[in-house]
Amino acid sequence: MMKRDSGVLLAVSSLPSKYGIGCFSKEAYAFVDWLKDAGQTYWQILPIHPTSYGDSPYQSFSTFAGNPYFIDLEALIEEGVLSREECDSMDFGEFEDDIDYEELYKNRYILLAMAYERSNISQNPEYQKFVAENRWWLDDYALFMALKNFFDGQCWYEWPEDIRLRWGYALDYYRRELYFEIEFQMYLQFKFFQQYWRLKAYANENNIKMIGDIPIYVAMDSADTWAHPELFQLDENNIPTAVAGCPPDGFSATGQLWGNPLYRWDYHKQTGYQWWLSRLWYVYQLYDVTRIDHFRGFDEYYSIPYGETTAMNGHWEKGPGIDLFRCVEWNLGWHEVIAEDLGYVTDSVRQLVRDSGFPGMKVLEFAFDSRDSGSANDYLPHNYHENSVVYTGTHDNETVVGWFDTICTADRALARNYLCDYYTPEEEIYKPFIALAMGSVAKYCIVPIQDYLGLDNSCRINKPSTIGCNWRWRVTQQQLNKELQQGILAQTMRYGRMNWSNYNNEM
Repeated sequence: MMKRDSGVLLAVSSLPSKYGIGCFSKEAYAFVDWLKDAGQTYWQILPIHPTSYGDSPYQSFSTFAGNPYFIDLEALIEEGVLSREECDSMDFGEFEDDIDYEELYKNRYILLAMAYERSNISQNPEYQKFVAENRWWLDDYALFMALKNFFDGQCWYEWPEDIRLRWGYALDYYRRELYFEIEFQMYLQFKFFQQYWRLKAYANENNIKMIGDIPIYVAMDSADTWAHPELFQLDENNIPTAVAGCPPDGFSATGQLWGNPLYRWDYHKQTGYQWWLSRLWYVYQLYDVTRIDHFRGFDEYYSIPYGETTAMNGHWEKGPGIDLFRCVEWNLGWHEVIAEDLGYVTDSVRQLVRDSGFPGMKVLEFAFDSRDSGSANDYLPHNYHENSVVYTGTHDNETVVGWFDTICTADRALARNYLCDYYTPEEEIYKPFIALAMGSVAKYCIVPIQDYLGLDNSCRINKPSTIGCNWRWRVTQQQLNKELQQGILAQTMRYGRMNWSNYNNEM
């Protein structure tokens, strides 16, 4: 019989913390303890890379770097490179359940720069070792970020031609001129990964596994596209010829225009998928399980001509298919992966997921929402197979309470009929939905913390194709209380998803 497990979805940024955003602070360690005592096996996070414009973790300046916002300032105080007075004097926003990115950007880097200047980091043997082991991505990233600061945040394709096209003499010149800014960027990465590895080790010691998340695409304004334009569908001036997105559906009449450059899959194949091998080797070290976003793009990807203002004029093109993952398994061995196979799903996508052996995703909300253009039957629990991951919703969805309020009367009736539940108040409808997910045959069950808390859409973390109000929500320490923890524990035991390795015989 396949082992059944469960976990909680909570972004690192959404953790409680003192200084404006969730990070690798004592609150992160407390959350691991909380998950352990709730009988959970998994903590699923969102991408942990530096965020760019719009604050989305799915649009990052780097595929490999970590987000400096997640560096714990308390740890830097303990090191003696910052004072508590300095940290307390900065404005990080007014509300403990919100992230004020403007204040964060203005003030957090001031503190991090002060810490760097006092660190004498170049003499640190651990830092030297980190730089030596990560030069294959760190050199380009640190220079890229130093250049962005030098050019007042301009996108790299707006830089002067010599450095935009990476002419040798220009690279040498800026490496000399921006030496200390480059070192500062390397320092930030050293502190990030030093703190991340400590947190992950603590989680694993307590039998909590980390589920990481990687986007299929990289951002156009990233170190990856600047340093390796040959990997992408760019013209001779490194301008995209086509970009990524999704076609129109019931949730968006004009589709989703993501704007990411598309891969030159023919080139990747010619190189034996070397860049993908490096990328996946890297994330396999970072996480116990890796969720790959937009997995269907490996079967077919949606190509939108560059310059379009919507996704309506795109078309589907063939991706690398199972060939890529056979190559990965041959070179890297088998690793736990979750295939995010949502959206417009075809028979060939379903076949790719089956051939890969990875569990696909089932989102309960999609089973009862007539706005979804996919197959609702795929998301009805009686149609699940064991090798799948069920979610009540994801970071891109409404909360269960918010969603139930927005669907039409017929969809609400359909859901209640399926649940055989006509009496639970709408504000508590999350409870039978969580029970439905937990009781399903799916091997894994992951529930966003907002759904366990019964929160409405004011606590939604992201609404796709919108900017300005996303990725801001944070849970408070008061919400992560004993009562909620014990309720999750009881439900986890009831449906056979208990992490027995953490079971206390005294319970």
